[in-house]
Amino acid sequence: MKLNKLPFTKNVMLSFSVLGLALFWVTTAGVSALTTNTTVSSTLSSVISLLTSNGTLTLNVTPTGAGAQTIGSDTVTVSTNDSNGYTLSVADSTTNTNLVSGGNSIPASSATQASPAAQSVNTWGYCVPSIGGFGANCPSGAASSQAISGSNKFAGIPSSASPNTIATTATTASNATTTVWYAVAANTTQPTGTYSSTVTYTAVAN
Repeated sequence: MKLNKLPFTKNVMLSFSVLGLALFWVTTAGVSALTTNTTVSSTLSSVISLLTSNGTLTLNVTPTGAGAQTIGSDTVTVSTNDSNGYTLSVADSTTNTNLVSGGNSIPASSATQASPAAQSVNTWGYCVPSIGGFGANCPSGAASSQAISGSNKFAGIPSSASPNTIATTATTASNATTTVWYAVAANTTQPTGTYSSTVTYTAVAN
């Protein structure tokens, strides 16, 4: 009786061992089909560049009794990758908007960007085509010591405390240019001298 039970016991153990291998193979095949994801993210910072064509703009005037006017231009160039564009403004670098020579000065025009006007003698001003109230009334070219033109409209440069917007965009920009015209008018009552002031352009990404 003992000899007959031994083979039966071995067969049972072998059957369970084979079944265990089969179950392990099925489970491994299911795991190999799993997936996972990684999101790659990059934030690009907004950058902006600002250049002026001159750095120094010389508007020499030979005065006359009725007044003479000298006109010149400056070109401001802006580039930005900001998808909302940029805003460009102009102002005097200080709250004193006069051109100064020692104790003498040439005041900025009393006209504004919203309501520019023909230039008065012994003043200085600026004009940006199609901005504010300038429309098409800006000069078409430089002029030296000419009679004051009534067809050109100028505004007084604002102080550093209240700059004026002279250009704006709603998208990226590559070497976008803005031309700013300046004029100085003087008659023979204005004392001689080299009169100057510093204008500041500011470009800000929107």
